[in-house]
Amino acid sequence: MLYAIVNNELLPANQATLAVNDLAIQRGYGIFDFFKTINHTPAFLEDHLDRFYQSASILQLPVAYTREDLKALFRRLMEQNQLPDSGIRITLTGGYAADGYTITTPNLIITQQALPDNKGLHTTGIHLVTYPHQRQLPAAKSIDYLMAVWLQSFVKQQAAQDVLYHQNNTVSECPRSNFFIVTTDGVIKTPAHGILQGVIRKQVLQLAAGQYAIQEKSITLEDIYRAKEAFITSTTKNILPVVKVDGQIIGDGLPGKTTTALAADLQKVIDEIAKTR
Repeated sequence: MLYAIVNNELLPANQATLAVNDLAIQRGYGIFDFFKTINHTPAFLEDHLDRFYQSASILQLPVAYTREDLKALFRRLMEQNQLPDSGIRITLTGGYAADGYTITTPNLIITQQALPDNKGLHTTGIHLVTYPHQRQLPAAKSIDYLMAVWLQSFVKQQAAQDVLYHQNNTVSECPRSNFFIVTTDGVIKTPAHGILQGVIRKQVLQLAAGQYAIQEKSITLEDIYRAKEAFITSTTKNILPVVKVDGQIIGDGLPGKTTTALAADLQKVIDEIAKTR
């Protein structure tokens, strides 16, 4: 049985509940973050906490917990669940609102789960389909995934694995991933605006610095179709090659050399985290 934390209380996950007047339920108002543990060790935790507090600030949610408070709660949950390799989600809601509309004292929920296995997709790559959409308050990691969930049937109909948002022919991000291309002359490009700044995105840019030319700038749909390589990044996926977008093959239709090299470099960083326990 897995356990979860609601505010400061450790509970069996199937007993962790909120009242129905929480703004997360009434209006879909709240934020979250999600980090991995490798061999019981949180990966890139300070970056995730930076983003958690930034998201809370953007949505005007007061956080009654310091970083050390949150880390103590993470340790408590990890000791109880004993999942060495896992994903931990921190959710902060809008709180219980008598009028169903006004932010009150937020509720904190921390859950832990086994990580999905994406290994097969790293060797074959994935297909994306594009769709016109821009997330609200994109710099915040909010719980608003209305469009992403609604589009799941569309993604399946297009024989794709995920959707890539664009607006006026300029792409931004996937619902749960950042997007990169490698141009024919070897430049790594990734959007800089209208996106959530991913933790793995940051790691990839740091790993690429000094090895490749990097541009954080707008990417058009035409740029993608002409690209030599493409990939997405996220906490659960690390670096995942993209071999087809809107039915058009990217490069030679196989994971590219730059993508593969960066994925190996990132895996080395993650492997070192596993040794720190």
